[in-house]
Amino acid sequence: MCPPFVGKMVCHVLAVETPADGVVLVDTGLGSADVATPRQRLGREFVAITRPTLDAAETALAQLPRLGFSARDVRHIVVTHLDLDHAGGLGDFPEAAVHVSDAEHDAALDPPTRMERQRYRAVHFAHGPRWQIHRAGGEAWNGFAGVRALEGLPPEILRVPLVGHTRGHHGIAVRRAGDEGWMLHAGDAYFHHAELEPEPRCPLPLRAFQRVVAVDDAARVANQRRLRALAADATAGVRIFCAHDPSELERCQTPR
Repeated sequence: MCPPFVGKMVCHVLAVETPADGVVLVDTGLGSADVATPRQRLGREFVAITRPTLDAAETALAQLPRLGFSARDVRHIVVTHLDLDHAGGLGDFPEAAVHVSDAEHDAALDPPTRMERQRYRAVHFAHGPRWQIHRAGGEAWNGFAGVRALEGLPPEILRVPLVGHTRGHHGIAVRRAGDEGWMLHAGDAYFHHAELEPEPRCPLPLRAFQRVVAVDDAARVANQRRLRALAADATAGVRIFCAHDPSELERCQTPR
C-alpha cells in the first residue's frame, strides 16, 4: 500500500504598508476565533482533513504587532476570494473595509451549490463586514484582461482576475516601493511552486484537489498558463506567489 500523502501548507497573508491608507491586508488566513473554536467555525470535516495548526500566535492579528502595527492600523482588506482559510480572520479587523469582487461576494453570501455552501462559512461574515464590492472590467496588464486599481486604495494595488478556483477569484498585484517591480499574490490560482515552471508539475493529491474544487476548471487551467508565461518573462519584473506553498512564503520572507 502507498503511504498517505502528508504535506505542509501555509496561509500566506500579505501586509502592505501604504503612505496614507494604513495597512492593507491581502487575505486574512484563519482568525483568532477559528483557532479558539475550530469545529464550530471551520467545520468538523475541514478540521479532520486538513489538521490545521491551531495556534493564536500564527494568526494575522497576532503577527501584526511583531511588524510594528496594531489591528486598528488595518484599514483595508483585499481578499483573493472568500474561502474559509482566506477569510476566517475578517472578524479580527471589524473596522476595515473588505474589498471583494461582486461575483465572489454574491457566491459567498448566497452559495448556489452544495460545494460552495461548504467552502464559505457564514460565521466569518456575521460581524457585518464593510464590503467594498468591485465590478468586472478594466485594462490589460501583463497578459491579463480586466485589471484595475481598487477604488479607495493607492493605484499601486491592482486586482487581477484569476477566476476558476471560485467564481470571483482574483490575484492582487502590489507595486513595490523604490521601483522594485511588482508582487502578485495569486491566491489559489495554483498550489505548488513547480506549477509555474516551464515543464509544470504538482503532487497528484494537490492536482486532483484543485480540479475537484474548481467552479470552472478550464478557466483555472488557462489562468495557470498565463501565470506560467508571466513567471518566465524576466522583463516583466513580477514576483508571483500563491497562498499555500511554504517554500514560496519562505522566499518572500528572505530579502532579495
